Amino acid sequence: MRLTVIIFLSFLSIIESNGQSILPTTVIADSISKMPLSNASVFDAKGQMIGITRNNGRLPRLSSSDYPVTIRYMGFKEKVISEATSDTVFLIENLMELPELIVESNDRRMLHMLAYIREYSTLTTFTDTIFLFREKTADFMLPSQKEGRSKGWNHPRVLSSRSYYNFTNSNGLDSVSDRSNHHFSWADWIGLPPHRSIPENLVRNESANDTVHGRYGPSEIWSRKSDRLKIDIDILADTTARLWIPEMKPFFSDNVDFQRFKIHYDFEDIVTGEIDPLDLSAYSLNIESGNRGRGMFHFNKVYESVYVTTYAEVYIVDKELISSKEAKKWERLKISDFNIDILQPPHAPPLQSSTLSLINRVDAIEHDNIRLAVDPDQRLVSTRRPLNFGQSALKRLKGMFGLDGINGKRKISRRWKDFKRGWQSKKDQHRNSSSE
Repeated sequence: MRLTVIIFLSFLSIIESNGQSILPTTVIADSISKMPLSNASVFDAKGQMIGITRNNGRLPRLSSSDYPVTIRYMGFKEKVISEATSDTVFLIENLMELPELIVESNDRRMLHMLAYIREYSTLTTFTDTIFLFREKTADFMLPSQKEGRSKGWNHPRVLSSRSYYNFTNSNGLDSVSDRSNHHFSWADWIGLPPHRSIPENLVRNESANDTVHGRYGPSEIWSRKSDRLKIDIDILADTTARLWIPEMKPFFSDNVDFQRFKIHYDFEDIVTGEIDPLDLSAYSLNIESGNRGRGMFHFNKVYESVYVTTYAEVYIVDKELISSKEAKKWERLKISDFNIDILQPPHAPPLQSSTLSLINRVDAIEHDNIRLAVDPDQRLVSTRRPLNFGQSALKRLKGMFGLDGINGKRKISRRWKDFKRGWQSKKDQHRNSSSE
């Protein structure tokens, strides 16, 4: 018996030494309804998202080093919890007003919306971590009615953006930049929700909740207060939930290993029996994924394992009904034609100190000085000499008979074959090392 107690106490001391001691569990709830809030995002002291609240509103397992933690839930003011507590923490609702919509004529058949997007994404490999904070202004274009000739686009088209990267290697060394060769965010793939009927219980009552149960848990949780409506969707709870995200179908077909896929929608001014993108005020997404399958984002190297998380908030900042003619003008515009600043709404929560620190580091980069300090690669410097009379005549003859073009194609074909052989050799080496 004494030996058992000693082993148990030793186990507890190991847990304590690793900073993973058992801490009191906090419940996050609505300050008015007192109902627990599930799927609220939890950020640690470094500003990185480390999990979400469970269905009963409880925080995920945290360590003492994670505190203070920040709780963020779309439609509520964020809350900072300085230390672990067993008390219930209440979030205060943050009322968001939709921008005013003016309809001047019956010819206004297309709905054009501007949005502010804030995203936090992390890519992790066995040796490196890339953290991305990005702000964007994007637009959407949809028919104002269900049926129409022009389909527009329901995914965010980026008009302007600012990116801030933090690179960390296995030794803890880090660097920052405003650009990266890797695109690993899920935020651009999730767009406006489709038209859906509101559950009958919420149509009859202006204050009610309703849950749609899927195969693996609640797939849709609807909550209505007066003319405001919130929907929490767990895409992984049932295959029918994928109807909310038709643009993601290729990734599910490729068996991408999604470990978390949750979306939250906020609607205002609900007066009918169905939801309409016209009434959307904001939405957020929370996705965790691995690279099992043919290729997450369809570009990753076959032999490189990656893990990606994305948390994003999308706020509708402006909307207008325009004519089909005006919509076509918007559609034809190129991204280079836009000169739109980042449109941040006043009700968006302030950025955390860690995020502001990253922004300041990136903004302090002097790109011109960095470019001037890099010595040019002498191998790339042209050493071409002027052709003499005989060489010039021979080149003209080759051009007349198409020999230059033939030789060029042969050279390109030979280089491409060499590249494929080298790439196949790398894959074989990786496959052999993995099997060992």
